Amino acid sequence: MDLPQRMKELRQERRWKQEEAAAALGLSMSAYCRYELGKREPTASVLGTMADTYGVSVDYLLGRTDQRA
Repeated sequence: MDLPQRMKELRQERRWKQEEAAAALGLSMSAYCRYELGKREPTASVLGTMADTYGVSVDYLLGRTDQRA
């Protein structure tokens, strides 16, 4: 599973709309959508914020492991 799929999965688990996820991460809606669609790659700091917000590791977000923390 890759980053866009993980992002969507984690967002849906929280029953967030894309707008809500973008706001929680401090991103614009367009930036968030580009990440979730795989059209852009987030910076390391954005990845860290995503991991903190969703309570998972960066490795989990990137699909390097299936262990969330």
